[in-house]
Amino acid sequence: MELVEHTIVSNLIEEIRPHMIFAAGDLADPYGTHKQCLISIITAIDFLKKKPFMNDCWVWLYRGVWHEWDTHDIDMAVPMSPDQVIRKRKAIFYHQTQKDDVMFQGDDSREFWVRAEERNRSTAIKYNDLGLTEYAAIEGFKRFFF
Repeated sequence: MELVEHTIVSNLIEEIRPHMIFAAGDLADPYGTHKQCLISIITAIDFLKKKPFMNDCWVWLYRGVWHEWDTHDIDMAVPMSPDQVIRKRKAIFYHQTQKDDVMFQGDDSREFWVRAEERNRSTAIKYNDLGLTEYAAIEGFKRFFF
């Protein structure tokens, strides 16, 4: 199975030749899908990394609603306006598993989209406390080096 996933992802990356790949880096994801997807991406990148086009490709990891990167671990902070926060909420709603009661709620009874918005808002507050511009939210990314 891993060979098939690796081939599919490798072929896709080679066809598109992206400059950026965004992947879930939250391995605490209780569903396990983030880990499986990241393994497929890393395996594909390991196969492709010597190809010249990969010199211009960066992999950015984001976290899910369970955890956020520590501020000092964030390599790219993307500010969001209130309209962009709403667009992200709508994007979350497209995923059936993220609506209403999520399967692995844990001790947190907030809906998934509320967790996501509050996590992004919290990151924005931390950056504002450091003296940076105030934003509605910030999504943090950590660069994966290969």
